Amino acid sequence: MIATSSHARDMGSITRVAGIEAGHYTDGRRPTGCSVVLARAGAVAGVDVRGAAPGTRETDLLAPCNLVEQVHAVMLSGGSAWGLEAATGAVRWLEEHGTGLDIGVGRLPLVPSAVLFDLMVGDMRIRPDAAAGYAACAAASPADPQEGNVGAGTGASVGKMFGMARAMKGGIGSASVTVDGVTVGALIACNAVGDVLDPDTARPVAGARTADGLQLADTRRSLLRGELAQSLLAGTNTTIGVVATDATLTKAQAHRLAVAAHDGLARSINPVHTMLDGDTLFALGTGLAARNPGMLLLCTMAAEATARAVLRAVQAAQTITTAEGLHLPCMADLA
Repeated sequence: MIATSSHARDMGSITRVAGIEAGHYTDGRRPTGCSVVLARAGAVAGVDVRGAAPGTRETDLLAPCNLVEQVHAVMLSGGSAWGLEAATGAVRWLEEHGTGLDIGVGRLPLVPSAVLFDLMVGDMRIRPDAAAGYAACAAASPADPQEGNVGAGTGASVGKMFGMARAMKGGIGSASVTVDGVTVGALIACNAVGDVLDPDTARPVAGARTADGLQLADTRRSLLRGELAQSLLAGTNTTIGVVATDATLTKAQAHRLAVAAHDGLARSINPVHTMLDGDTLFALGTGLAARNPGMLLLCTMAAEATARAVLRAVQAAQTITTAEGLHLPCMADLA
């Protein structure tokens, strides 16, 4: 199977992009956390929100017609709306390290953020805060980031269309693609209501399970057969992430790169961009490759890196059982 062979080959990571660092904070008290992508020298940025129930911060400034050209980090967090506070910690850490927009009297770090809903996994009163965001920045490095049950992927789950009792463990994954000296990488925290597919075969590899819990139910086919979805609270899911490249981008091109990256979600998650998800992807361009090979190629690379990163999120995930009795098996358990 492709999913197995994917383990064997180097999938790369977002930190293969020059000028990009990544770090996680994982809360030991319950399955939750946050992840940061740093661009200390600044990166031209864009965003595309496709899910109908997003939780975001500082996304308006990324519109191509708005003033600010560059951001200095993107924060991805669990904890739903409470998790947006993690970005405040990143702002503080960046200021302490002399990073941000020069405003004459100091530097103002710009940190857009998006959150996913993991409040049903463990004690919801524990969620990422500013201290968690600060810690994620302190842990950031150019090394390949950890994957699976870490950072924003710690409490992630997938395949919840028929209830949490039939869901599986999601996580965070990373991948990159390099063509002719230009790299595009992705870091994706997958907490989708839908199933995760192998993008090369379109077959589900993690997601909603059958009633006995032993096999994948295949959410798409189940819905089309008329099986009724469980009543779910909107926004209790969401896949969030960052795509980054060392190509030179304008703000309009960064926005287009984020749009194209969602094609990678569509190849690796089904159903995707639902009323129950807040799917949000950011795009960053560091410009350190000092050239742009064309948006057709970059968009193809962005979609590919995103799809591979989603697959890595579930390949690297590990089974958890919470103190409250919720059991979320991982992809390896059903292999």
